[in-house]
Amino acid sequence: MAMKSWVESANQAGCDFPLENLPYGVFSRDGSKRIGVAIGDQVLDLHDCVESGLLGRLSTETAQACSQDALNALMGVGRDGRVSLRRELTKLLSEEAEPELRERLGRHLVAMPDVQMEVPARIGDYTDFYASIHHATRVGKLFRPDNPLLPNYKYVPIGYHGRASSIVVSGTAVRRPNGQTKAANSEAPVFGPSRSLDYEMEIGIFVGPGNALGEPVPIREAEEHIFGLCLVNDWSARDVQSWEYQPLGPFLSKSFATTVSPWVVTLEALEPYRSAAGIRSMEHPAALPYLAQGDGGRAVDVTVEVWLRSERMRTEHMDAVRVSKGNLRDLYWSVGQLLSHHASNGCNLRPGDLLATGTISGPEEGSEGCLLEMKHRARPVTLPTGETRTFLEDGDEIVLRGYCERPGTPRIGFGECLGRVSPAQAL
Repeated sequence: MAMKSWVESANQAGCDFPLENLPYGVFSRDGSKRIGVAIGDQVLDLHDCVESGLLGRLSTETAQACSQDALNALMGVGRDGRVSLRRELTKLLSEEAEPELRERLGRHLVAMPDVQMEVPARIGDYTDFYASIHHATRVGKLFRPDNPLLPNYKYVPIGYHGRASSIVVSGTAVRRPNGQTKAANSEAPVFGPSRSLDYEMEIGIFVGPGNALGEPVPIREAEEHIFGLCLVNDWSARDVQSWEYQPLGPFLSKSFATTVSPWVVTLEALEPYRSAAGIRSMEHPAALPYLAQGDGGRAVDVTVEVWLRSERMRTEHMDAVRVSKGNLRDLYWSVGQLLSHHASNGCNLRPGDLLATGTISGPEEGSEGCLLEMKHRARPVTLPTGETRTFLEDGDEIVLRGYCERPGTPRIGFGECLGRVSPAQAL
């Protein structure tokens, strides 16, 4: 049975942020950044809650972490601190809270439209993986029809080091990048705006407590080092990528922008949607032992959708259309396996580091997580205006939405991850 909050909007059907969710984010208002918790259509200011004594049962470390201007310190307190804070917030926001307590807490609620959301953490490092075998197979067939998956794919989680400085929060415009491209029939490359701009539907994994340099994270402990998940759109310039990626992989085709959703959903909120089932079957090789022990291999049942709205659609007051729908459980590697593999060589992860899954795709048509993948279809994406898309045009708005939904359990939402394409800067 769903719990109820005295914040009425949290009890409405379809709400992303019921009492069972309580995701964390960072917002700015009146010139200062604060940590907030989403409840219904409101944001609870944790700094003010600490100052007014409403969170007095927390440890000093956890209370101080709630008063910061980024989530890094709170991410670093570990599971016990996170669980104790969640327990206190649930009591305060439950319909069973005393009227006097509700009145005090109500002073620290702010309507979501009245705040500016920020990137939730100071992201020191960003790693992007390639964890969907469906995505890897479809893209591989475009370049290697007879051998789409390279021999290492089913054994090692593939990833590359991304650019943390260009990670932006939902709502930030994304400028079309310039870069080198080379047409197949040209002798030399040219430099100019990318003509093959794409989105990538992904989930982000925020690191909680880190690990010391030289000390791996065992798979059975991997989830102790995960604070929570968010939505990620890892924008990609496919024509730049195809020219630059050999022999060292993506570079300028990826580093111009990555958009994240402002709310981070904790693993505790996602627990009802965990599953031991994955897509690895008897026909696949078993994971090597360092990736095959404990709960780190469990899947998470998160639906992710991509919605597109062109500039013409906005002018004609048309709603966005869904162009893709996938699920995190369809990944070949779990979030725990990604983290444990990242640290397996002794690489030190730190609170607030971001790992992304790579494009999330399923086996069926309509579950492709990017436009490049849709090239296996015989037709481009067609919009209600009659416009077609093989890649993104200036003015296109991409919105990622994520949620967990199952009969008998509350909907756990991730909010939105939005970016609108603006024209390239002339050089």
